[in-house]
Parts: sequence; C-alpha cells; structure tokens
Amino acid sequence: MGIVDKAKNTAEKLVGQAKEAVGDATNDDQLKAEGKKDQAKGSVKNAVEDVKDVFKK
Repeated sequence: MGIVDKAKNTAEKLVGQAKEAVGDATNDDQLKAEGKKDQAKGSVKNAVEDVKDVFKK
C-alpha cells in the first residue's frame, strides 16, 4: 500500500502548489498559506512512507 499512499501524498502536494499559485495570482494570502500547508503535509507524509520502506527491507 506504500505506492498508493505516496501517490496520494504527491497529489496533495500538487493540489497545494495549485492553491498557492491561485492564491498568488488573486492576492489571496489565506489560499496561499493553505497551499503551502498542503505541500508541507504531503512532503512530511512522503518522508514517513520512505522511512516505512526502509524498515520493510
């Protein structure tokens, strides 16, 4: 299930990037912040998955 989780986390990062870009284009600081938060969550979750993979071997 690791690959599925990684794909979901990457999708979350991409959604965050899109939110940040839209927030930047519309001068919506709250949307920009939400996008950055989503990107960070996706990155942290991917790091956790990487650690899990190390211990599975």
